[in-house]
Amino acid sequence: MSVDETGTERGDAGADEPGWDVDPDDESGAAVVAAVGRQIKAWREAAGLRAGEFGAAIGYGEDQIYKVEGGRRIPRPELLDRADEVLGARGKIAAMKQDVAEVRYPKKIRDLTKMEKRAVEMGLYGNHNIHGLLQTSEYARALFEMRRPSYSQDEVERVLAARMARQAVFERSPAPALSFVQEEVTLRRPIGGTMVLRRQLERLLEVGQLRNVEIQVMPTNREDHAGMGGGVEVLKFDDGTAVGRSDGAFAGRPVSDPKQLRILELRYGMIRAQALAPRESLAFIEQLLGET
Repeated sequence: MSVDETGTERGDAGADEPGWDVDPDDESGAAVVAAVGRQIKAWREAAGLRAGEFGAAIGYGEDQIYKVEGGRRIPRPELLDRADEVLGARGKIAAMKQDVAEVRYPKKIRDLTKMEKRAVEMGLYGNHNIHGLLQTSEYARALFEMRRPSYSQDEVERVLAARMARQAVFERSPAPALSFVQEEVTLRRPIGGTMVLRRQLERLLEVGQLRNVEIQVMPTNREDHAGMGGGVEVLKFDDGTAVGRSDGAFAGRPVSDPKQLRILELRYGMIRAQALAPRESLAFIEQLLGET
């Protein structure tokens, strides 16, 4: 058991919590973590400290230090801050926090997040569950924990952190135009239990009040429905390019060809036209919240 500078005791188990292991299949991410580990080791050796001494100084066990330096463990932000201070790196180690934060998330999610950061307009139709950008952490955790085959606890923490990080899109300035269409059933299915669903509906009402966000509901009783082929996502960028994806088109692959994008844009436009208007949709969600 070690004690940090605030007087808080911290055991090795706390440093070894789920969600910080390196994904061996993520070559680019593993390379970043390995490079950071080598830098920390070089600074430690230059300071004349053994791994155990260094670990004691920053509040981590010797085994954790070896894992980080060996590129087998993603260093936490506070570890980098403490290392920078103890080793006198003058910000050179702490500056690596952003790179490390990004590689904590799976590569596929990192790529998606980069596109969402660039997008000036997004059209998103969800038919199985609430779209990831709208999910509360409780709702998202429930989804990940019910996955089959099951995620390990480490994987749950990893993908949950990645999903929550994507929601920084709501804090961007200038704000992108965001359009969501949700199937009615996704608003009724009590993923995680009734209270989780209630908080999720409250979150939808909160986000729906943002001036750059429109949320629409596709009623189950619609006879005409352009979204029967599956979810649709269309992201547009300020240079005039775009990327889209649909479960029911082009084998589910992301596409950027203008002809293929027009098909997805047409489909999404029809879905929006067939759904309830944004104001009606918020009233509908509020009604469901009262019934839940």
